[in-house]
Amino acid sequence: MMYGYLTLSDETGIAHSEMKPDGTVKVYFEQPVEGGFRSATCWLPDYRWEKIEGFTDADVQRLEKILRNNAHLILEFSQEGGFANAAGY
Repeated sequence: MMYGYLTLSDETGIAHSEMKPDGTVKVYFEQPVEGGFRSATCWLPDYRWEKIEGFTDADVQRLEKILRNNAHLILEFSQEGGFANAAGY
């Protein structure tokens, strides 16, 4: 299951999975572009990137900065059924 987290001003969407039994969380980035999408996956808490399609190294660095600033919330929400189900938000 993937939960929507945030849409950036450049229309890049950020979604995350539930926390897996091993403590990891999949974070997925997708941005519409002419003819399709560019996308990337990063696994928390290790910040292990994979399946980067269409994003440049500079784009990934920018996305990782955003992710590092939000990882604590994503990790919390991943255990509570996403942002919509998180108590107190």
